[in-house]
Parts: sequence; structure tokens; C-alpha cells
Amino acid sequence: MQYVRGMPQPAKSSRIAASTDAPERAAGGRAAAQRLKMRRELAAAAMELFSTKGYEATTVDEIAAAAGVARRTFFRHFRSKEEAIFPDHDDTLVRVEAVLNAAPAHEHPLDTVCRGIKQVMRMYAAQPEISVARYRLTREVPTLREAEIASVARYERLFTRYLLGHFDERAHADDANDDPLLAEVAASAVVTAHNHVLRRWLRADGRGDVETQLDHAFAIVRRTFGTGIGAGREMSPSPAPPAATTSHGEVLVTVARTDAPLDEVMRTIEAALQERRSR
Repeated sequence: MQYVRGMPQPAKSSRIAASTDAPERAAGGRAAAQRLKMRRELAAAAMELFSTKGYEATTVDEIAAAAGVARRTFFRHFRSKEEAIFPDHDDTLVRVEAVLNAAPAHEHPLDTVCRGIKQVMRMYAAQPEISVARYRLTREVPTLREAEIASVARYERLFTRYLLGHFDERAHADDANDDPLLAEVAASAVVTAHNHVLRRWLRADGRGDVETQLDHAFAIVRRTFGTGIGAGREMSPSPAPPAATTSHGEVLVTVARTDAPLDEVMRTIEAALQERRSR
């Protein structure tokens, strides 16, 4: 699978376009902010009613009334009352995709995906009390739990597509059919690591350095699934020569892939040292 990068436009045209589009972008930004504000107000009203009356006993009309809007306004933002408990996932998915699209060429694709899913964690961390209350509620109501699972699946599909476009074909030349499997497993690992840390944080009532915990979990995923995923099919690195050593006095020279994980580089160095000492 190949990527085609858009050609940059002349500077003058870019300035004109930027000048023309600025009011539209500003208006679009205000509309998006108002939309998100209303969604959050409806979600807050739903959460309050679900907590006091119970999920099954709460109606859409009651949620709309509690938020001070008409029933039709509710349905402009959510298709059902269970959707109202997850107001930010649509916007967060857009931000995650933007992270993937703007990834620098030198960044390892798994690192890009990990940066992307941090947007999801920050969404939860922005409102710890609501996130904790929502977590408790979803544990009690199977319908909400299913809605949450469906939301998570959207991120996983996005990451799978992204990683599938970044496999090094030469690393899987024996069976290229493994690419979709490996991409899906790696994407699932990132999402699973995120969800593990998120659940632990929610069970602790939203306390603790969740970003540090997340980085630790991602380091494990990177060590496990980092091999065989390159910077893109068009820019796949050339096959690395086998590890070699030469000695000049007390100097030892080794050769390793530039995209190899640190633990792999260290093993190469250790093997070279052992071979040198056994001579």
C-alpha cells in the first residue's frame, strides 16, 4: 500500500486561500464549540437523571427538559439516550485522526498511534468526576457498556488502517497476508494498554499520574510489536546488514538497524562483546 503526498501550492495562492477561508474557519470553530457545549450539557443532564432516577426510568423528554431544550434538539445531537453518556467521542476521534495525518515522517508508526490515543485519555482526564461517575454507571447498565465498546472499536479500526499502511513489506515477504493480522493485533494492543490504564485510573477515582502510567504501558507494546512496522511502504529502510564487528585497540564497532528497538541494539552489542572476549 502506497501513500501519495499532495504537492504544496504556491505561496501567493496559499495566502489568498488563507485570507478567504479565515472567516469560514472561525465560524466553523464557533459552531463546533457550541455543538460540543450543548452535547456536554445534555450529557450532564442525562448523567444526573441516570444517577438519581436510574437509567431505565429516565426518558429522552426528561433529559431534554433538564437541559432546558426541546426534544428535537436532543435528537439533533444524539440518536438515543445511551449515546448521550459519551458526548465527546466523535470530536475526539477527529482529533486522533488529525494526529495520525500530521505524523512526522521519522516517527515510528506505533509511537504515532500511541500519541493519537492519548487524546482519548485526555478527554477522560479533563473531567475526572464525570468520567468516574460514567464508569460506574456503565458497569451497572449493559446497554451503556455495549455503547462504550462500540465507541472503542472505532479507534481500533482507525489505528488498524493506519498501521496497515506502514508495514515493511520485506519484513513479511514470506507471507504478505500476515500484514492485516499484524496491524490489527498491534492496534488492539495499543487500545488494550490504554484501556487497562484508564480502568485502573477510574477505579482509583481519577487520581494518579495517568500519563506516566500510559507511557509505561506503551513502552511494553512498542517492545513487543515494534519489529516489522516501518516508516511506510514507499520509504521502507533497506535491509540491514548482519551484525558485524571490527576491533581497533579498545574500540568495538557494531552494526544494527537504525529503526531497531533499544533492547535489540543492546543485545547486538552484548553479543559482539562476548564474541570479542572469546577470541
